[in-house]
Amino acid sequence: MTRRELDAAAITDPALRAAFDRCRRLNARHGKTYFLATRLLPASRRPAVHALYAFARLADDIVDDLAAPAVAGDRAQRLQTLSRDLHTAITGGTGHHPVVTAVAHTAHHYRIPHSHFDDFLTSMRSDLTVTDYDTLDALRGYMHGSAAVIGLQMLPVLGHTSPRDEAAPHAAALGEAFQLTNFIRDVGEDLDRDRVYLPADLLAAEGVDRDLLFWSRRTGRRDPRITHALRSAAALARRFYARAEPGLNMLEPRSRPCVRTAFVLYGEILDAVARDGYASVHRRSAVPLTRRAAVAAAGLARIAAGRLTAPAAPAAKETAR
Repeated sequence: MTRRELDAAAITDPALRAAFDRCRRLNARHGKTYFLATRLLPASRRPAVHALYAFARLADDIVDDLAAPAVAGDRAQRLQTLSRDLHTAITGGTGHHPVVTAVAHTAHHYRIPHSHFDDFLTSMRSDLTVTDYDTLDALRGYMHGSAAVIGLQMLPVLGHTSPRDEAAPHAAALGEAFQLTNFIRDVGEDLDRDRVYLPADLLAAEGVDRDLLFWSRRTGRRDPRITHALRSAAALARRFYARAEPGLNMLEPRSRPCVRTAFVLYGEILDAVARDGYASVHRRSAVPLTRRAAVAAAGLARIAAGRLTAPAAPAAKETAR
């Protein structure tokens, strides 16, 4: 499949093909829901999506890798090195990391603004020093770089039938919806990194603070106040999904099954958290594999139906002799 994707995207240089293949393998290993949805895109679009995901993963791993603890200064230096490497590659030089090479090619091909990558790396740097957010507005400042710009990076790759200015806010909202979903699912893992991503004022409305969350994580004991707070956070995330949904039909028809599949599956992570009793301080909820396969199959069916109903290309006129 990789060779077919690269051929479809007209990526012929062997080193560049190897770089994109590295990105694809990272996506397949770490972004299971995301990777599954990507399979529904036209083959020519997939390498770019893999590159964007892999770059985000590369930076995120520098910040979050618990298996390789390092002081904040070391991580900051690694992020700065990554930033310099990207700037070199994106302005016409040679990147040192294969993921950087692939994402720079993607940015150039799809004319993705360089500022989106700068904003993303700014949010990654803040993870080294910021451990919580007082309000939703403060959290959204972080999510602009860590999530909204991911949606904006994806928009030119997916293509859109509405003007960009109309489609962009929905793409940004979808990135935020996905990230809020991750925050709700990963509360316990984030506590292990000394971080609380849910807004303090949302938690406080249910009588929850950092100390209570850390106590619950440490002791394994539940508290109804935390359950109520996570239920409120899930309702907040649903509002972002509602803001994003009108944008699905603004995408090019060929991209809609992919994004709708991701939209449904990420939303169902919230359903899984609810089924588990909002216990994400203690466990990571997941959508069952059978359900993921069923949603992906529905996406394939929509692609097939679209091909059957698409108007046939007009026959070429015979040239007069």
